[in-house]
Amino acid sequence: MKKYLLLTLLLYLACRASAQVPVGDSTTILIGNVTVEGNHRTRTSIILREMAIKAGDTLTSAALPENLEVDRRKIINTNLFVTVDLLTQPNADSSRTDIRVVVKERWYFIMLPVFQLADRNFNEWWYDRKRDLSRTIYGVYLSYGNVSGRADKLRFIAEFGFIPKFEVAYTLPYLDKAQKTGITIGTSYSVNKTTAFRTWNDKLDYLSSEAINRNRFYTYVSITRRNKYYTFHTADLRWSYTGISDTIATLNPNYLRDSRRSQRYFQLTYSFSYDKRDNFQYALQGQSLGLQVSKMGLLPTDDVDMLYFYGSYRKYLKLSGRWYMNTGLRGRISFPARQPYLQTVGLGYRNDLVRGYELYVVDGQRYVLTKNEIKYKLFSFQKQLSFIPVKQFNTIPLAAYLNFFADAGYVKNHYPELSNTKLGNSMLYGGGTGLDVVTFYNILARFNLSLNGKGERRFFFNIVREF
Repeated sequence: MKKYLLLTLLLYLACRASAQVPVGDSTTILIGNVTVEGNHRTRTSIILREMAIKAGDTLTSAALPENLEVDRRKIINTNLFVTVDLLTQPNADSSRTDIRVVVKERWYFIMLPVFQLADRNFNEWWYDRKRDLSRTIYGVYLSYGNVSGRADKLRFIAEFGFIPKFEVAYTLPYLDKAQKTGITIGTSYSVNKTTAFRTWNDKLDYLSSEAINRNRFYTYVSITRRNKYYTFHTADLRWSYTGISDTIATLNPNYLRDSRRSQRYFQLTYSFSYDKRDNFQYALQGQSLGLQVSKMGLLPTDDVDMLYFYGSYRKYLKLSGRWYMNTGLRGRISFPARQPYLQTVGLGYRNDLVRGYELYVVDGQRYVLTKNEIKYKLFSFQKQLSFIPVKQFNTIPLAAYLNFFADAGYVKNHYPELSNTKLGNSMLYGGGTGLDVVTFYNILARFNLSLNGKGERRFFFNIVREF
């Protein structure tokens, strides 16, 4: 375990190191016209909104390439384009330098079949659920992006199988002329037959049944304010309802607290994010910061009265040549200490876990987590497939990185007897090596060989898709 702590310390110290490259004398360039090409649907204003460089600006010839690359990354991070190039050319009528923004738009209407696992991750399904194919979800995912050319998106999900679910949402990122305020509205409904009714020995316990044991509904509206390129403020108001069967309430009286069979409440959440990464899909340089405060239960009649704070920070650095590193810290604090099982959140879900503990759920009211990586780029290229007639699909990016990681985390559980936790209230350590493969339309596959603090060695696989 000491080697994981040592690696974490080294990564942290490296993150604090910085290098400065002196810039020599160079000529001054006056920016002329800034034009956009290839945006058949996307409005030009949406693209220019991402650019710091404007007509009439002056830059040195040494600084211009770096500024163009920063703006190119901001445009590609809108997730509207397959490729983005910023090209310079002399202005025919003056000594100014024009900029051509050449984009290749994505295919914005996506209809995909849904076939996924109902468990928290592939590894839990493979190891603990014995590859049970009945624990699968199937259906259809519809996404109509850039509906009006203003980066808006309409999304619809219809899922069946293990957890039937229906969801619809619409996002308009720019409501005003200043292109700073956006809105998202949505609603979701899902039902469960076989249901995880508690966590015991840091594993989920399921009730198998042919009857519906839980149904959930929520609707929400979110207002987003983007005053600068990298900062976002979001206010989210939602109403949630959960109903459970008598069996669930009997097996776990704390599921909704006090043996309740239903739970209704309003929730108001404020989020702040600062995101200056070179690529949202798979960042190698930059940094991101996220802060969140949420109040669950706004009215005296609400069935929940909770408050939580969440924060995260991550730093990405290029070390030298093909070597990169990143390190981050995140944590959550919630009040009061006694909470319904449904709202008790610790480590084990999504990306909030110590790698090596993918098979465990560690419940608690507070947690802290640090994740650290060193990467080596094996290759990165784009392949043009001329035999594919649809231009949105004939450019295939592919990159692969060798990954070395070390994580540590701690979960504070004020009521360990409710879950018989062995991992709560103790330090968790995990580390290992793996391969990350980044490819078409934000698909990321991870292959990891991990060792955790319990001495367990396992191979873990995960694939994610950022829509």
